[in-house]
Amino acid sequence: MSAANNNLLDLLPSRERNRFLARCEPVHLVMSEVLCEPGAVARHVFFPTEGFISLITSIDGKPVLEVGMVGSEGMLGAQLATGVRTSPLHALVQGSGNSWQLDVADFRRALEESAPLRSLVNRYLYVLMAQFATAAGCLRFHTITHRLARWLLMTQDRAHKDTFHVTHEFLSFMLGVRREGITSSAGELHAGGLIRYSRGEVVVLDRLGLEGAACSCYEVDRHSYDELLK
Repeated sequence: MSAANNNLLDLLPSRERNRFLARCEPVHLVMSEVLCEPGAVARHVFFPTEGFISLITSIDGKPVLEVGMVGSEGMLGAQLATGVRTSPLHALVQGSGNSWQLDVADFRRALEESAPLRSLVNRYLYVLMAQFATAAGCLRFHTITHRLARWLLMTQDRAHKDTFHVTHEFLSFMLGVRREGITSSAGELHAGGLIRYSRGEVVVLDRLGLEGAACSCYEVDRHSYDELLK
């Protein structure tokens, strides 16, 4: 990877970005790879360029519900800016692809040396907090169909393509609902001509229509990001 291809890093002044990337190494994120677990000490931070990561909360030690997503717009390990090395969440690679990786010690040194980097990571932390808060309200008040449409849009944004693979079982896990609910809601979006869904392959056919079918939480998340990081 010769260029950053990560929107967060692209916001750094060019000299700061080049100096930071010189510390990093390119890695390939593999589907279903676990990058960190709750309470475990982080060893690396990740700045995805193609792949994307689900942030999943746990109950009684078991991952049960997605509360956030990280792709080329952000990073995994932003909590290190607060001095905390452990993560409260389970991080699972949801879409394979390339990423920049940096050792935690090197990342903390980079933060100490670069005021622009510290400012950027702190603003991104706020965006993540807003995303988590939105996810909590979305789970409580919005229908499965609205939430599914939002999830598909968020995934498409980070996959950078109209087609991606996801099973009913995985969707039910991510949204915290029964598989029957996913089947019904996916069928509703399919019947409306918004997506095509067969044997785990999702094709977004009508992006604008899917945005109309999603709950307002999708736009809330986008606004939060655009307001602070664009």
